[in-house]
Amino acid sequence: RALLNAMFYVVKNGCGWRALPHDFPAWQTVYHYFRLFRLNGLWEQLNTIIREAVREKEGREPQASAMIADSQSVKSAEGGEQRGFDGGKLVNGRKRNLLVDTLGLVVLAKVTAANVQDVHAGKQLFSTVLQKPGLLARLKKIFADGGYRGELEDWVQENLQAVLEIVLKLEGQKGFQVLPKRWVVERTFAWLTRNRRLARDYERLAASSEAFIYVAMIRLGLRRLARS
Repeated sequence: RALLNAMFYVVKNGCGWRALPHDFPAWQTVYHYFRLFRLNGLWEQLNTIIREAVREKEGREPQASAMIADSQSVKSAEGGEQRGFDGGKLVNGRKRNLLVDTLGLVVLAKVTAANVQDVHAGKQLFSTVLQKPGLLARLKKIFADGGYRGELEDWVQENLQAVLEIVLKLEGQKGFQVLPKRWVVERTFAWLTRNRRLARDYERLAASSEAFIYVAMIRLGLRRLARS
């Protein structure tokens, strides 16, 4: 518990590992277990267990029948792998590709370079779903924006046996507008960026960025489960 509290402190307050307050375990120990859990896939497993528990508490089935996919380009503060320039958002850094359920809880996270088009990043994300039969048990529909349309719609239908429904912007829309279903994943991005470690991408490895997304969602899920 002390280790997890230290990791939650890092993701929430955005400090470096060496800047952990002294009432937590040694930063070397905390970082060792953060890295170990990343390497053995434990962060994603914990996120799955907690997401299912939150869904059951809300009176939902553990597995979702509808999901929403979207991406968020964020500036990168480090060198390292998978960095690029998003010409649409004018952001030099990485792109967070999320698949969430209708409660906004993250099902899967995939971090790519910011210059990877949504349709290609989406295929990487959905290919990961294909490797997890449990997620396909009830899946019927995935909502996404216009960046995912095209050949990916047929790929999802053929491989996931689900419908990829494209929710386009309203005609003449300027600025932000709440769109059916898509607003859920936008709220999830807002939840993530409330954590200072995720306000920008500070990680050298894309896998560490994905791990911190899961850590933030685990923290959020545990708080929901702890409510009376």
